[in-house]
Amino acid sequence: MEYTPDGTPVGVDDPYAAAGVCDHLTDDGRCRFALERTGDDPEFAADRRANGYACHVGSDRRWKACPHYRSTTDGRECLRCGVSEVRLAHDDARPLVEEHHLSYGRTQAEHGHTEGRSAGDSGETGDVDAGPHEITVALCRWCHTKVHRSFARIDDDASPDPEAIAEREGRRRKTRSESPFETASQRRDRADRRDESDG
Repeated sequence: MEYTPDGTPVGVDDPYAAAGVCDHLTDDGRCRFALERTGDDPEFAADRRANGYACHVGSDRRWKACPHYRSTTDGRECLRCGVSEVRLAHDDARPLVEEHHLSYGRTQAEHGHTEGRSAGDSGETGDVDAGPHEITVALCRWCHTKVHRSFARIDDDASPDPEAIAEREGRRRKTRSESPFETASQRRDRADRRDESDG
């Protein structure tokens, strides 16, 4: 299993197997990194420009071959148990769903953790691994703790923790109680009716 720079497990053997689409990939298959960050890697950008900015790895999606691949989560739902995020406006309560790193990109390399192989080694698919790359998924805080503190895996067939369900439902109730919207005239009419019933 892969590990964090602190030595705790991340819940997968191969982060690329759980990785999503590259954050830099546009809807039309072009590389946003090459389009918008030319100065960060001029040689890479020139190669992409010569190919109409087409994605470096093409339709095969062998992400590890791209030096600028990155896949980060939207954080809406726990990948492991399915608990969905419920955010409360104007409330700084801890999120139900958190970002969980499967691979730490350049930070991981700086800590001496390069997913068990150095850049340039071949992976199982025969691709050159141009990483390490930043790869994150969404986990609820309960699953996040289980993954880091035990050998729980992100692809376990897991049910939501009872505390997670209770917290989510409590937030939903609070959201519903705050959601009715009244116009000023509706509030005035309600106040007038109350005054009439009091008189």
